[in-house]
Amino acid sequence: MARIVMKFGGTSVGDLDRIRNVAQRVKREVDAGNEVAVVVSAMSGATNQLVKFCTELSPLHDAREYDTVVATGEQVTTGLLSIALQTIGVEARSWQGWQIPIHTDTAHGKARIQGIEGDELIRRMKAGQVPVVSGFQGIAPDGRITTLGRGGSDTSAVALAAALKADRCDIYTDVDGVYTTDPRIVPKARKLDKISYEEMLELASVGAKVLQTRSVELAMNERVRVQVLSSFQDLPGTMMVDEDEIVEKQNVSGIAYSRDEAKLTLRRVPDRPGIAATIFGVLAEQNVNVDMIVQNTSADGLTDMTFTVGKADLARAQAAMGQVKDQIGYDHVLEDTDVAKISVVGVGMRSHAGIANTMFQALAGKGINIQVISTSEIKVSVLIAAEYTELAVRALHTAYGLDAS
Repeated sequence: MARIVMKFGGTSVGDLDRIRNVAQRVKREVDAGNEVAVVVSAMSGATNQLVKFCTELSPLHDAREYDTVVATGEQVTTGLLSIALQTIGVEARSWQGWQIPIHTDTAHGKARIQGIEGDELIRRMKAGQVPVVSGFQGIAPDGRITTLGRGGSDTSAVALAAALKADRCDIYTDVDGVYTTDPRIVPKARKLDKISYEEMLELASVGAKVLQTRSVELAMNERVRVQVLSSFQDLPGTMMVDEDEIVEKQNVSGIAYSRDEAKLTLRRVPDRPGIAATIFGVLAEQNVNVDMIVQNTSADGLTDMTFTVGKADLARAQAAMGQVKDQIGYDHVLEDTDVAKISVVGVGMRSHAGIANTMFQALAGKGINIQVISTSEIKVSVLIAAEYTELAVRALHTAYGLDAS
């Protein structure tokens, strides 16, 4: 007997027939003798509509009331799935984040989980009941409902699995696992049987849409075994595990891309101590995440500073740079949203030389110019013109021998 947390995203519970399908999947695990808890998202499109209601009433709405509104999507789904389970003979009960409770901080709209009291859910599961839990939501210290940010249901599921000491957390989505790259771009992309926490974290952070970055980080920290599999096909998925469990490590496990990048260049910046601290300090104060950074060689005491931010943060980044223009003394700002970030990821990079060179040669062979380079221990990312995104992904997938035969 195993203890399993099953998480179903919005497309998996998009209508009543799909909710019935989810109920049957849960029943199979229960009939196999497993203890099961379920985490659900809102029905596909529901959260977008609720967000739209808030922004149309007031673009600068109160974040606490925003959370009150958007958290209702998951409440509907928990009730419907519980009814569907009861209808087919499975004892089930819905739970909202505040009922468990799932404790978070007070950062409304993007709260972080601080703890989950799982004893009552464990007691119910041992008695044969299936808790159906709202993903994406929790409760702040002041008693207000909070939400975890878009994609937060993945984080809810992994956190619940850790609190319940579950044997694994199954994330059901509209794809059947983690692929070496996007199969829509590269039809020869291969599904991975296993992937390490670190590789999945890097892939999620650089554009892979399979799992939310915070959920992978939490799974790695808590050592929760996570499986990604399809809600619509009975196929083996991809298991996220410790690196030691992967016998044959590929030099490169995956190619990811992101078109959600904007590049800013501050021209003719005085090259003196404290300039970088001023630039990136004001961006941090505005909660703008900076990704890739490059500083040109100084000439005549002046330099160019280039960095990338998410497109959604571009306006705030521009405003922040305007605030410190006199303090920094740069000449002007160049902006470019027609860029894409391409990344190669693999734990094998630690022990194999030439990974970056293979990337650079493959891109050069296709006439693709590299604008910015960023590296970590198991990742190399480059910024290129957006028009070359698909060409670059296909070229790299072939260059690293990832094409399925």
